[in-house]
Amino acid sequence: MELKELKLAIIGLGYVGLPLAVEFGKIRDVIGFDINSKRIDQLKSGSDSTLETTYEELQQAKLLTYSTNLDDLKSANCFIITVPTPIDEHKRPDLTPLIKASETVAKVMKKNDIVIYESTVYPGATEEDCVPVLEQHSGLKFNQDFYCGYSPERINPGDKAHRITNIMKVTSGSTPEIADLVDSLYNEIITAGTHKAQSIKVAEAAKVIENTQRDINIALINELAIIFNKIGIDTEAVLEAAGSKWNFLPFRPGLVGGHCIGVDSYYLTHKAQEIGYNPQVILAGRHINDTMGTYVVSQMVKAMIKKSGQIEGAKVLIMGLTFKENCPDIRNTRVIDIIDGLEEYKCSVDVYDPWVNKIEAKQEYGISLIDQPQIGDYDGVVLSVSHNEFRAMGVKTIRTFMKDRGVLYDLKYVLDLSGVDLRL
Repeated sequence: MELKELKLAIIGLGYVGLPLAVEFGKIRDVIGFDINSKRIDQLKSGSDSTLETTYEELQQAKLLTYSTNLDDLKSANCFIITVPTPIDEHKRPDLTPLIKASETVAKVMKKNDIVIYESTVYPGATEEDCVPVLEQHSGLKFNQDFYCGYSPERINPGDKAHRITNIMKVTSGSTPEIADLVDSLYNEIITAGTHKAQSIKVAEAAKVIENTQRDINIALINELAIIFNKIGIDTEAVLEAAGSKWNFLPFRPGLVGGHCIGVDSYYLTHKAQEIGYNPQVILAGRHINDTMGTYVVSQMVKAMIKKSGQIEGAKVLIMGLTFKENCPDIRNTRVIDIIDGLEEYKCSVDVYDPWVNKIEAKQEYGISLIDQPQIGDYDGVVLSVSHNEFRAMGVKTIRTFMKDRGVLYDLKYVLDLSGVDLRL
């Protein structure tokens, strides 16, 4: 198949799929498919609740159409699957969205069609887990009747500097010819260029270790922060001093959530254990990062008891629910660990986040967000996300929310050290 003959359908229009569909929709016909009819209606009206694309960008994608109708996919011959790959309650990979998307595509696949996956998985998932589903539901034979590619997403939610077009893209294909075709396709929109991997498994592995590396580095800094707190020295001061050396990596401590870093390591460790190897460093890093919410709660509780003499019935304000600053994404946010921990101590917890949709917070976590913090109402404040709005408030405004003997815990180094009671 020639590049000009490709007719695209992008399956899943979330944080990853929509920006991709918009960029391709500027230059070629694209069907944007999602099973969420409310999402499709929203996009047709020119609105994107993820804030990854603007109204103007949606309007520029004049060749992009939206649909929830399976029949509309029949005109496509190249399907790009961009669905979530979460973990379950036991921290095991949950491929359900990926398998269901594969079943959907298989129902409309024809001879010589191509299926490209962008979802983060462990090495081997495309060919070992997804391809059999495509074969079973289409009746076609892999690498004879249809082909596959893998090009891992590198979307950074909320980042307006690093966009899909200016981040280099890894590509791969199930045959040398398909690898070339997939690479050429992405080069149509990726101005930063592409890196064609040797195989689909190499591309899958490259993606999953990108986030595993960050996870381990943050875990190291989190552990150092715990040590420095016990010693009685400021972690940020230490990091600034160490950062004066040219090759010191500028990581900071904090909660590690979101749909990537806090999840992807478990995909790699699952595969490692499946083949008989017990990964030690990766799981140790995951354990440290998974327990940081518990550590924050213990520090907060000790400080509040020391200042006011009690914790049960205390009122605490959590500033920020998203997994990172300046975006509405609450997927796998570890702020929830702090909320749950404080409530276990019988604290009354208010959560304030101007970026988050109240309905989504209620549906996802059972949290009723407040409209605005009350002046002089809180025994403690945890600044958990560094939204620009919180930075603009400054320490004086934030302290007006607190009682005289309140405790202010800054997890993100938003405020000057002199104005806070606790920092990581």
